[in-house]
Amino acid sequence: MILAAETNESLAQISDLLVYSSMAVYTLAFFAHIAEWVFGSRSKVGRTAAALTQRSAPAPAVTVQVKGAAGGTAVLDKPKVITRAAVGARDVPDGPGAAGGTVKGDLYGRIAISLTALAFLIEASGVISRALSVQRAPWGNMYEFSTTFSTVAVGAYLALLVAKKNVRWIGLPLVTTVLLDLGMAVTWLKTPSDQLVPALDSYWLWIHVSTAIFCGAVFYLGAVATLLYLFRDSYENKLATGGNPGAFARSVLERLPAAASLDKFSYRVNAAIFPLWTFTIIAGAIWAGDAWGRYWGWDAKEVWSFITWVGYAAYLHARATAGWKGRKAAYIALIAFACFLFNYYGVNIFVSSKHSYAGV
Repeated sequence: MILAAETNESLAQISDLLVYSSMAVYTLAFFAHIAEWVFGSRSKVGRTAAALTQRSAPAPAVTVQVKGAAGGTAVLDKPKVITRAAVGARDVPDGPGAAGGTVKGDLYGRIAISLTALAFLIEASGVISRALSVQRAPWGNMYEFSTTFSTVAVGAYLALLVAKKNVRWIGLPLVTTVLLDLGMAVTWLKTPSDQLVPALDSYWLWIHVSTAIFCGAVFYLGAVATLLYLFRDSYENKLATGGNPGAFARSVLERLPAAASLDKFSYRVNAAIFPLWTFTIIAGAIWAGDAWGRYWGWDAKEVWSFITWVGYAAYLHARATAGWKGRKAAYIALIAFACFLFNYYGVNIFVSSKHSYAGV
């Protein structure tokens, strides 16, 4: 049964046009971000290496007398031992950023941010137009969820920039991901603007799905920081053990924030959003009680939402547990985010569940 309200086809077409227009501007922002990294100075390995060398200076020689058979002594030097510092303990400066501190690189960076902000406004207008065309929340199917998700992710990134947080390094992976997300949405997930089935016609649609979208967007930012942390941590570890990083490390990884900074950022955003994800699951259970007469039925979407919750709970617990900080905890965070992605794409596309009523 479809609700009787009519769809405003003109607004629906305007929404489609705005989404495609945002993709064009995001593409320009993508190339501007590439230019920011390319034309920014390629920082030479030195800042991080110097800091790590100072902290891992060889211990002074210790004379040990060993009585030989002839009554003589032998002098032994205490072997040099390099102990890898725990996460957050390294005194390593943050990199200068994507632009590398150059005027030309910074110019391209500012252009990239301006284009990203413009694309965000265009895409947000498309989402709003979609909502107005059917007079409901613009996240009733996977196409609408995808467009709203990418809009919120970019909005969160821009909000961090306005708050003067050092997150310009997220720009390139973010815009790349947004283009992929919108490309999938308009190619495979496109659904005509239409009314909702009765089960979705509830105020809980505004509450439950909006919080899920916001949580996913912030979890994404944390996942990007976690992945970059693993690369930067390997780079710092290689320097600490006397290794010689390659050209990629010299031109990219040296410009990222220190591993400890990336690790702290990912932990803070994941920890901050975890209570809201808990609320999302609770709100979904309440909505299920109203729509289906039961709060929990081990539906595939419910199960994977809970698995995602367990994954992030395990990550936060690992961060507080001795021996599980750093890389081990980072792996758990990435697995948790992979569970979130499967919960959205995998369950909706490949698994039959009650949540399939919205279609793709």
